[in-house]
Amino acid sequence: MSEKLTLGIESSCDETSAAVLRGGREILSNVISTQIPVHQKFGGVVPEIASRKHIVNILPVIDEALRQADVKLGDIQQVAVTYGPGLVGALLVGVSAAKALAFSLGVPLIGVNHLEGHIFANFLSDPALEPPFMALVVSGGHTALVDVRGYQRFHLMGQTRDDAAGEAFDKIARVMGLPYPGGPRIDALAKEGEPNIDFPEALMEKGNYEFSFSGLKSAVLNYINSEKMKGRALRTADIAASFQRAVVDVLTQKAFEAVEEAGRDTLVLAGGVAANSGLEARLRAEAARRGIAFSYPSKLLCTDNAAMIACRGYYQAEAGHTSDLYLNAVPGLGLEETEH
Repeated sequence: MSEKLTLGIESSCDETSAAVLRGGREILSNVISTQIPVHQKFGGVVPEIASRKHIVNILPVIDEALRQADVKLGDIQQVAVTYGPGLVGALLVGVSAAKALAFSLGVPLIGVNHLEGHIFANFLSDPALEPPFMALVVSGGHTALVDVRGYQRFHLMGQTRDDAAGEAFDKIARVMGLPYPGGPRIDALAKEGEPNIDFPEALMEKGNYEFSFSGLKSAVLNYINSEKMKGRALRTADIAASFQRAVVDVLTQKAFEAVEEAGRDTLVLAGGVAANSGLEARLRAEAARRGIAFSYPSKLLCTDNAAMIACRGYYQAEAGHTSDLYLNAVPGLGLEETEH
């Protein structure tokens, strides 16, 4: 494994991040500038505002990443950047900066799929981790099960047909009057309540690895509206606990069915919702019960960050997969079947 210095850049949503990695797994710096306070007043991310903030933040964040890593820009040997999925304006800021840097330095440019980046965050948290393993990707925009067969080989077992789990968390939180971002608020509230309300769990037949959370979201909204119409005080902690249990039940059952189906002995958790303590605890307990190894990133590496992008980019470049300067943002980029 080479000791190349990789600069990673991430700007897919509301975090501007830059990181420097030595080799594939040694983080020298990982700077994240979050826009959460900016978007909080709107109850969610406003794409136009996010793009403008990225323009303001991108160069100072890159400068700070280089400073913390104690390296000069001229020391960077390759530049990895998220080119999708995400908000098109936000992505373009990172892609434009990365292309300019790669061109001016005369080094390779590596376009990285943000979702693959989330999976690769596990390599940074667990230096001993090696493929093959099953990955459960749970973020604000995506929910998927991916059989990671090698560093460049991914088989998509199934993904969401509608809402992602993280999206459902944020929407339910908004209806309950909880501030953005809603996921952590529901997680905290769930600890104070009892999961005593039966909400639906979709697509639970064996062998189905797809997800659907729109029906669950509608059921929770209907329950809240019904309680209000009856003049009852909302048991917000119980609603949060019951909603979270329904999501965690589905994710846990499907994840371990997929592990069994693919014959894997390791499950990794990836994406922003990986920071949910209820999900992490259930998966950890079930993995221990089944004798399956379980890995998930630190809280910082669960959320959007450039270190995971640099890590994914490093392994792509090692396999010879780099991008040209025509690289463009692809906001709807999905997890593809990859057999490189």
